[in-house]
Amino acid sequence: MMRYLILGIGLVLFFMEPVFGLFSPLKLGGEYYYIVPRFLIMFLIFVSVYFDTKHAMYYGLFFGLLYDVFFIDIIGLYSFLYPAICVVAGYTVKTVQRNLFVATLLTLVLTALFEFVLYQFFTLISLTDVPAGTFLATRLWPTMIANSLFLFVLGWAFKSVIVGRLIEREKNPSVY
Repeated sequence: MMRYLILGIGLVLFFMEPVFGLFSPLKLGGEYYYIVPRFLIMFLIFVSVYFDTKHAMYYGLFFGLLYDVFFIDIIGLYSFLYPAICVVAGYTVKTVQRNLFVATLLTLVLTALFEFVLYQFFTLISLTDVPAGTFLATRLWPTMIANSLFLFVLGWAFKSVIVGRLIEREKNPSVY
């Protein structure tokens, strides 16, 4: 049962993102702020840090394809970026200590990088014409604040589940 827990959590987060996306945009002081939930990529980064980069890449490819098919018209964008972010997380954590603070900081940095790469891609193919300053002020910062709150609340739970799955795999390697 524990074997499918990571996949199950990924599916729940995949379906939660559009629900939380309904709260966006927020209008504060006459200005609209866009919050994009990135729960799934943050969870995949934790999987890459605490479990296995290879499994995180597979999950990233699977969920990236799902995201491409259901939410955007460009097949391959998320299915490339999700595994790429997992690889960067996996190789970065090899040089630093694996603790919750480092994993949280790395997750926030890679989520910001993910958002910025998406912005650059959409600017390149002319799907958006938002200036970089406006993007930073009305989308990136609000998105990072909201996602960091989510991560601070559930980061320890992500780590506990993933480490528990890793311990179970080490106790009984023939099943997995």
